[in-house]
Amino acid sequence: MTDEAFEQQPGGAAAEPGRGGPPQDPSTGTPASEAGVEALRDELAQCHDRLLRTSAEFDNYRKRTERERRELADRTVEALLLDLVAVADDFERALGADAAGGGVEAYRQGVELTHRRLLDLLGRRGVTPFEATGADFDPNLHQAVTTEPAGDHRDGEVAEQLRRGYMIGERLLRPAMVKVARS
Repeated sequence: MTDEAFEQQPGGAAAEPGRGGPPQDPSTGTPASEAGVEALRDELAQCHDRLLRTSAEFDNYRKRTERERRELADRTVEALLLDLVAVADDFERALGADAAGGGVEAYRQGVELTHRRLLDLLGRRGVTPFEATGADFDPNLHQAVTTEPAGDHRDGEVAEQLRRGYMIGERLLRPAMVKVARS
């Protein structure tokens, strides 16, 4: 047969002129439409299998990252607690010291040293205290528990800090408890 003897059929299969029926798949001898359906079924099964595998891999990834996140948080808390235990040891030594033998001043120095060590520990963890006295009252940083007549202070100024406030980085960890001057 010559090239002119075949007509091009949709889908790329060739048929002899004048012959009816669907073109044949040369590898199986079945009509091309049945072969195409089988090929599509195989491809669908492969895609479904890939989808199931990808879904399982993603689920395993999600579980693994969650477990790793929990472990990291646990290790971070553990490290902080070990640092705090060292500060607690300093307090125990200060409380066990003989106040009468060394004098009150030596006892006070021990407590001040422990306090500095605790503030250093907080600083290494990114926690910094901030001073509120003399600042304008800011409800985002201060918790007003009482007011007092302005006297020597401006209206709305923090007259006294009752409890220190702390920041962790740029974020408020704990507001300062303050007394605010009012005219």
